[in-house]
Amino acid sequence: MTVWTLAYRALVRPVLFRRDAEDAHLWAMARLASARSSLDMVEALLGPPDDSLSVSVAGLRFRSPIGLAAGLDKHGEAPHAWPALGFGFYELGTITPRPQAGNPRPRVFRLVDDAALINRFGFNSLGAASVAAHLRGQSRRAGVPQGINVGKNRDTPPEAAAADHRAVIDLLGPFADYFVVNVSSPNTAGLRALQSPERIEALVRDAVDAARGVPVFVKLAPDWDTPEDLDATARAVVNGGAAGLIVSNTTLSREGVESSPQAGETGGLSGRPLKDRALAALVRVRAAIGPSIPMIGVGGIESAEDAWARLEAGASLVQVYTALVYQGPGLAHALNAGLAARCAREGLTSIADLTRRWGSQTA
Repeated sequence: MTVWTLAYRALVRPVLFRRDAEDAHLWAMARLASARSSLDMVEALLGPPDDSLSVSVAGLRFRSPIGLAAGLDKHGEAPHAWPALGFGFYELGTITPRPQAGNPRPRVFRLVDDAALINRFGFNSLGAASVAAHLRGQSRRAGVPQGINVGKNRDTPPEAAAADHRAVIDLLGPFADYFVVNVSSPNTAGLRALQSPERIEALVRDAVDAARGVPVFVKLAPDWDTPEDLDATARAVVNGGAAGLIVSNTTLSREGVESSPQAGETGGLSGRPLKDRALAALVRVRAAIGPSIPMIGVGGIESAEDAWARLEAGASLVQVYTALVYQGPGLAHALNAGLAARCAREGLTSIADLTRRWGSQTA
């Protein structure tokens, strides 16, 4: 555990955790959005990730495989913060074409004993035009790709989802190094039905066409009626021309947290209890699609050992979210240091040596 994590746990987290979870999130985002000079100092002090962590995926160069998952910087308010905090890439959103409030509050709940969260945000978004205004004029850091996670508006019928995705892609194309089609959130009624093989392939083809050469990833859920359903959807995503898959989103399962006072809250569960389920889904998808396209592993990653396990299982990159809430802003630097040390112990000159077995996805 780093001194940064210890300081956060001892001094900052107790104050934040006395507040409503969403209020604490909004406070932290406001501080990050306004703390450019302080963040520059942090980055200068901690330095960049070790060169051994640099990797190429889907035609993009990443200085580290550690990324920020969608859901934290929903509106593109602090894109300058994530490179400074050591992330190798970051994902903004989910962003809908029109502004929408999302579900009523309260809609985020901490399961502290389980290092977990339950959220039912429901794609609260300022809308693509407002996000474009936030991003206009901001430079993107070389080697730290900026992803844009897109979703449909709540009142858009399923048959019009492709048009919503296209609207966001068209407006935010100048600001995206890659796009993510999000059809796997459990917090918008009927959204996960868009993951069916019969629908997802056409949705992906349309998004790929709209993206005009910008890589398009698709984020999948960890919850399926049968494993074969997950296999079929993953193959449909590949057939649709996606550049990669993200596995996985939050879960509706409450396995492992049944005794928590918050377990009865509706919404998607993230954090430590999702770890095994998300890893199993990743392994399943890699077996189903072979080495054809890269994957990003997400769900319950708390340590360099967790990240390494996803990379060994077939991911080229990983993302974190809930662990950042519990461990604080030093998390990415700690994961980078841990991965670099593991590379050295394993006799690898590059993290790419670990994932190169998956074919052309990693250079």
